[in-house]
Amino acid sequence: MKAAVLVGPRAFEIREVPLPEPGAGEVRVRVESCGVCASNIPPYEGRPWFDYPMPPGALGHEACGRVDALGPEVEGKWEVGQRVAFLSQHGYAEYDVASERAMVALPPALDHQQIPGEPVACAINIFKRSGIKKGDLVAVVGVGFLGALLIQLAVSAGARVFALSRRGSALDIGRSFGAGEAVPLECRETALAHLRQATSGSFCDVVIEATGKQAPLQFASEITKERGRLVIAGYHQDGERQINLQLWNWRGLDVINAHERDPEIYMQGMREGVKAMENGYLAVEPLLTHHLPLERLDDALELARERPEGFMKALIRV
Repeated sequence: MKAAVLVGPRAFEIREVPLPEPGAGEVRVRVESCGVCASNIPPYEGRPWFDYPMPPGALGHEACGRVDALGPEVEGKWEVGQRVAFLSQHGYAEYDVASERAMVALPPALDHQQIPGEPVACAINIFKRSGIKKGDLVAVVGVGFLGALLIQLAVSAGARVFALSRRGSALDIGRSFGAGEAVPLECRETALAHLRQATSGSFCDVVIEATGKQAPLQFASEITKERGRLVIAGYHQDGERQINLQLWNWRGLDVINAHERDPEIYMQGMREGVKAMENGYLAVEPLLTHHLPLERLDDALELARERPEGFMKALIRV
């Protein structure tokens, strides 16, 4: 099979490698597509704690496809040809292997859609951790793929939602998904003044930081009300962060690190996300803005790094 191999910083090679064989309790999947995640960027750029070359297909963890082969001891619910989203770590390849417990069956209603199941699960689980309820004032700081999903979920819960981004196209998407106000982030002071006025000086009940960057994390703290909830959804992976603990103390904030590592919780989020897509209240397809072949994985990662106007998520079509 063909697989992308990260042989060094900013250097992928497409190689012919042996087809993986599913072990006990595993399933092999013919990959249709795999989303490109922001967590791929540090190993792609190169950090001293990564080793190269990486295994074939490594870094790809947002894949969907069709069951190709069943390993020994696989329960009867999976069939060859069945379409699934799944959790794995080698999705930048024509085939990947996953535990049978790490797959979600995709309904026929979604046959025409590509499903990056892992980030959809993240959005569902972050939303559940956020405790958003009807009538809450909610700010989503950073309207990328994850932020746009969270806006939809918050609006569906009956919250009044503010979408905040430095990109005009992202603000347009936030409005299209029901955000009551879209606030540009080019100028911190202007954005802060806008939120202060829009909330009569009290700021927001729940603020979700969805960027993984220092400055937006600080801004998110500043627009969280007293006894409000600051939800860290961004993946902070490039070093230490500084926070204004005096502000957190003074306002009595609840700070929630909404990242999950339990596979069972991930899978529950994926199942709920697929159901939400099937029922029509979570739109994913409009956010898959750039479709590229496996041979252009480098370009897809550059798009994820640069985040030009109009970009939401790159999808590798295998």
